[in-house]
Amino acid sequence: MQAKAFLLPDLGEGLHEAEIVEWHVAEGDEVEADAPLVSVETDKAVVEVPAPWSGRIGRLCAKVGETVAVGAPVIEYAGTGEPGTTRATAVDSRRASQPHKASVAKPESDRSAERPRAMPAVRLLARELGLSLDGMAGTGPGGAISARDVAVAFKASVGVGPSTSAGLALGGASDGWEPLKGARRSMAEAMTRARDVVPATVTDEVDIGDWPDAAGLVPRLIRAIGRGVAAESSLNAWFDPVSGRRLFGAVHLGLAVDTPTGLIVPVVHDACTLAPEALGSEIARLIEGARTRSLAPEDLKGATLTLSNFGSLAGRHATPVVVPPQVAILGVGRMRKVVRLANGRPVERPVLPLSLTIDHRAVTGGESARFLAAVMEDLALSG
Repeated sequence: MQAKAFLLPDLGEGLHEAEIVEWHVAEGDEVEADAPLVSVETDKAVVEVPAPWSGRIGRLCAKVGETVAVGAPVIEYAGTGEPGTTRATAVDSRRASQPHKASVAKPESDRSAERPRAMPAVRLLARELGLSLDGMAGTGPGGAISARDVAVAFKASVGVGPSTSAGLALGGASDGWEPLKGARRSMAEAMTRARDVVPATVTDEVDIGDWPDAAGLVPRLIRAIGRGVAAESSLNAWFDPVSGRRLFGAVHLGLAVDTPTGLIVPVVHDACTLAPEALGSEIARLIEGARTRSLAPEDLKGATLTLSNFGSLAGRHATPVVVPPQVAILGVGRMRKVVRLANGRPVERPVLPLSLTIDHRAVTGGESARFLAAVMEDLALSG
């Protein structure tokens, strides 16, 4: 029977290509429709593509690490049966942890038993950090290797000795040129788009000494951003030089997350209306998903304003970059203690530095200052 090719579908809006991360089948395997076929890396996520039809795999058209264009062959079936009832779509890579539905013809030695258990996104993280999963202890469900296990192993490899270079720790990188891939390429493209912005930055700092000990920084910041948007809705908007300005009622907040593979900005949808427990859970899910590359495409779309907590690493003030079509980004620096007068006496108080950048084409200086003042007023409250 004539071979039948399966072409890479568009896994997201405007996707042009994807990199092969892991094959879940091999040539000669018998698979069922909708069984996990291959995991691929898009701009900012690792997604799993299911088999479109039942049949026998004749040829894999690309190797792990190679890039395949949308519409190009991914595999060729040999002797395919009737198409399955569902079309080929991308699913969240978390599905990789579910039982494999393929009925595969395996040799006497089971290939899956010979390789460490890990989600495709974890395998990608280890590969980009130059680590082998062989022999790595897993602390995840059923002994699977988690992103945290990979991070611990990476830190240990970096700290082996003073002769260990950052290049060697990152998978043998040398002084030569290498192409940008995945999140790092997406970041470069976003910064290129940001050249059209006319940026203006205003900075200040707020006394947070009245916060309760258990107060979480990011949830408090999100609440304060909601107060800022209520005072000046023009910062929660998109701008296009041709179409004009679009104001949003709900705040869909982008969270800038630093990962080993580059900057990723997942989105907390309806951030200012979520209950505190739900908000904390959603933040944790998005950060973990960004670092394990397991976010769904919808987790990365639709941000109307962005928050960057760079102070968790270092820095007091900065000039955060606005990425169109958004018109504002709030940066948070490292908290520090200062001496201030209270009732005529010097006291030590914690202050939080804030840096707000706006696109001055769409936002005025007065609007940005009023937004920042409302944010600071809320952050200064004790509860």
